[in-house]
Amino acid sequence: MDNDSFKTTVTNTFKPQVSVVIPIYNGTADIPELINCLLAQTYSKDRVEYLLVDNNSSDGTFELLKSLENCPIKIRALSENEIQSSYAARNTGIREAVGEIIAFTDADCRPQPQWLDALIQPFVNQNVVIVAGEITALPGDSLLEKYADRQETLSQKHTLANKFCAYGQTANLAIRRLALEKAGLFRPHLTTGGDADICWRILHLDIGSLEFAPYSIVQHRHRTTLKELKSQWRRYGRSNSYLHELHGVELMREITLNECYYRLARWLLKETPINSLKALLGKASFVDLVDTPIGLLTARARYLGQQQAQLPPQAKKIEWL
Repeated sequence: MDNDSFKTTVTNTFKPQVSVVIPIYNGTADIPELINCLLAQTYSKDRVEYLLVDNNSSDGTFELLKSLENCPIKIRALSENEIQSSYAARNTGIREAVGEIIAFTDADCRPQPQWLDALIQPFVNQNVVIVAGEITALPGDSLLEKYADRQETLSQKHTLANKFCAYGQTANLAIRRLALEKAGLFRPHLTTGGDADICWRILHLDIGSLEFAPYSIVQHRHRTTLKELKSQWRRYGRSNSYLHELHGVELMREITLNECYYRLARWLLKETPINSLKALLGKASFVDLVDTPIGLLTARARYLGQQQAQLPPQAKKIEWL
């Protein structure tokens, strides 16, 4: 049997029971499009359940989820109202899941039709315990969206190349139930960094490997305002601080205001004239002209988020199946 035939055979025969867990907070605007994406999945409908977990929403999310339980796909509406955290909501879903593979995405993500099929296939290798799929950008017209798209801000290639240890983001991730039984669930009181934490706890047990599934794709919208962008990168900074305390990862160096002023002056006096000329010649875009100031803004926001973060004592708690 040649390699292509083998792959086809595996694709047709390897269909483990899968549970997809999606935490949702005030998601009534996102749910209709999310459900359309789930309905379009090519994975066998009788081999997958979707556990949609409302996390104490105030916009009627849970009522909307309950109304969807008669869909052609198996949807189970759950709620986590005690702890305001997407990780606590994911734990609620995991406890109710029946699948041997637990997959994760988010309400504001748009899984492509072959997302689940491609995400599950690496598990045919019994040594694989975690699979990370790719995250790409939904089309956007704003300058900040184009900048983030250019930087591939959401791509798993950044987390998979983490110099401390590779991990996958929960926007597109799948984990064997057996690994969760051995390593524990998410830290329910953690507000950011939980995806890295759970992957590292599993991988440090040396019970299996993490694989990347590049054709398992979910799309996500980039931030469109400076306020949203700074909030995003401050969260990244808090995550780094928390993971430093939990796992000893290296902290980001200080980005001083003097350094920012120097880089901005260099950008204004040297980079801008060069890139403006390139733009006139069709060899650069407006995004190239603002690369430095936006990069400084995000780096500074991340550093401030890291500096100001304080890990709550209860965030060290791990829940178990």
